[in-house]
Amino acid sequence: MMPGISAVAFDLDGTLYPNYSLNIRLLPFLVRHWRLMLAFGRARNIIRDEQARLSQPGVPNFYERQAQVVARQLKMRDEEIREKIERLIYRGWEPIFLKIKPFAEVKEFLRDLKASGLKLGLLSDFPPETKLEYLGLSGVWDTALCTESIGALKPAALPFEELAKALGCPPEQILYVGNSSRYDVEGAKRAGMKAALLNPGFPVITGIKADFTFRNYRQLRNLMLE
Repeated sequence: MMPGISAVAFDLDGTLYPNYSLNIRLLPFLVRHWRLMLAFGRARNIIRDEQARLSQPGVPNFYERQAQVVARQLKMRDEEIREKIERLIYRGWEPIFLKIKPFAEVKEFLRDLKASGLKLGLLSDFPPETKLEYLGLSGVWDTALCTESIGALKPAALPFEELAKALGCPPEQILYVGNSSRYDVEGAKRAGMKAALLNPGFPVITGIKADFTFRNYRQLRNLMLE
């Protein structure tokens, strides 16, 4: 057992399942709605920049602010854009997860962590509940949070601090597992957590260094539980 760890928390997208599985299935959608997706991505970067520049603890009405920034780019009404984002992205992508499989050994690893007495948490930049159900990964978490509902996207410290509160553990006793050095590792370290980076052989160029990296969940299990 890894000493000093009371809880293990995970990112979802690209961490519990391979990103390419989603990206391949999203190609027709991305081609059809490329202007919306470009504006959506820019809006989230703008919100992240605002968080960093203004030291905002969180956006009180995140979904309204996101729709406002997207609408300005597309010259559309805020209400229309918010409905489109909800219908096409949040609800529209969820059925795809019925066809996506988690990484090998993820389910077994989560069960082993739980059996060892560790608390399990999840923190995602997108709503996780339906995705987890479709991936067959629901029912094991002590808490599963969405950064958007908290009002601050990764790598802001606020969502990770809220995760620690929900888990009932000091941040230094939490290991956060993610696939992004820039968002997952940096955010976790800002909040005082330890961080593990899923790195299947690609070089990590930017961001704060993780406490350790791993190539697959068999390796992570051996590092943590043996």
